[in-house]
Formats: sequence, structure tokens, C-alpha cells
Amino acid sequence: MQTIGIITKSKNQRALALGMKLCAWLKARNCSVLCEKNLAAALQIAELSKDQIAAEADLIVVLGGDGTLLSIARHIRRSDLPILGVNLGGLGFLTAITLDELFTVMTEVLAGAFSLSPRMVLNVSLERQAQPLSTHNVLNDVVINKGAMARIIDLKTVIDDSFVNTFKADGLIFSTPTGSTGYSLSAGGPIVYPTLNSITVAPICPHTLSNRPLIVPPEVTITTTLTSTDSHDVFLTLDGQVGFSLQPLDRVTITRAGHDIKLVRSPSKTYFEVLRNKLKWGERYQNANP
Repeated sequence: MQTIGIITKSKNQRALALGMKLCAWLKARNCSVLCEKNLAAALQIAELSKDQIAAEADLIVVLGGDGTLLSIARHIRRSDLPILGVNLGGLGFLTAITLDELFTVMTEVLAGAFSLSPRMVLNVSLERQAQPLSTHNVLNDVVINKGAMARIIDLKTVIDDSFVNTFKADGLIFSTPTGSTGYSLSAGGPIVYPTLNSITVAPICPHTLSNRPLIVPPEVTITTTLTSTDSHDVFLTLDGQVGFSLQPLDRVTITRAGHDIKLVRSPSKTYFEVLRNKLKWGERYQNANP
């Protein structure tokens, strides 16, 4: 790997300082570096967009947290581009490599001694009056939900031309296995092992309590239409970072994207160790038995 993209958490001086240190370390090993605006300005090199970095890099290193990693993942259109996520705060689900491990892991990655965790990606398109408005990829989830003062909304959902249900709820969450530990989990969805391929459909506060989360195969096409004609303040949100206001009869279509995201695995922690840490499993037992 000769061309390394570095993505730092926005307006984070600690991430910026680490990015500068990593750039010097990489250049000493004859690697070229691709950076966004803030880090590029600090290094006095040409700045590139996320799209350019995703297209040209052999490896992307993310210095920040899970949100920073999600911000670059949506720009990737290749299955051959590894992402190494370094968490600068608490342990992350996606950025599971710690600061102390960074240069040891980087040495192994440059030598080719690493393993990858493939993650399924969703493609979501928004149509209004049969006209396409926007298309994006997401790594975590697609959420349709109402604003704070809006009424319960009606979401007619069809999977592969088969009518599923018109969900009367505060919204719907369509989650990848990677995103199953996010908003979907808060809405009562299951934890899905991240390298599986499936889509979870989880209603948010459904009017009928028998409306439970569904897990469907990745090959399906899911279409959801906002059928409430008096709905206002309804939003489509992608990975919790990109949002669109919806109008009655807007249609959202979700399919599996044509590529996966490949995350560099932590050499020191398993997925279940991350789960125990983040979700505080066993904490009550340990506190009761010091």
C-alpha cells in the first residue's frame, strides 16, 4: 500500500495533531498521503475531497470515532479499499483500534499482515412524483421518522412486489448488521453479527404492538411510501448524518449496494469484547461481586 488517505474528526485538534504525526511516519516509509482541507492546510499540501480520497487511496485511516468513519464510508464505491478506524475516545463499534495500537497496526497493515471484516452497504434512493431526487449509500441505517410534534405516520412497505404492511408508527428503521447496534437496537431490533448479510426493518413506536422487527435477506428490494396525506415534519435520515424532508407520497427504495466496506480488524479485541464494553454487559454482576 503506497497511497494512504487520512480522514480526521472535524475541528478536533487532537485528531489533527495525530494526523500530522501519522503523515510524517508514512512519508518516512515512502508512502504518499491524501488529506482533506484542515489536515492538508496544516501540512501545506493539496487538499482533496472525500470522493477523491475514496477513489485514489489504497487504504483510508480514520482518526476520530464511528461518526467520522461513517462520513467517509458513504463516499466509497469500491470493495478493495480497506478502512482502518482509530478511536480517539471511548471504544467504538467501527473504530475499534485504540490510539496506543495505531503505529503497531499500521506497520502490520503496510506489510500485508492484517485481516478484514466485510460489511454490507445499503443503497437508498428517494423519488417524488416518480422523479428521482437523490441516491446515497449507507453503512449503518436508513431512518424515516416524524418530527417532535407530528402525528403518527403511515408507511406503506413492499418487499419484492409483495405488500408487507402499512406501518402506523413514529417511523421505520432499515438497518444493516453493522447498524444493528445503533438506532435499531434502541427501537427493539436485534443485534446482528456484523459480517452477516441481511436487512433489519424495525418500526419506531408502532401503533400496533404486534408490529415487530423483521430480518430479510439482502437480495430484496424494499419500497416504502409515505401515504399519510396530512403529514408534516417527516424526515429521511442516512447514517444519522444526511437528511431530507419528505412530502406525502414520496417513495424510498432500499437495495443492497454493489460493494462492501472492508474494515481492518483489531488485533487485540473481538466483536464480543466490544459489545461487552459498549453495552456494559455483566457490569451489574461485576459490581455486585467485586
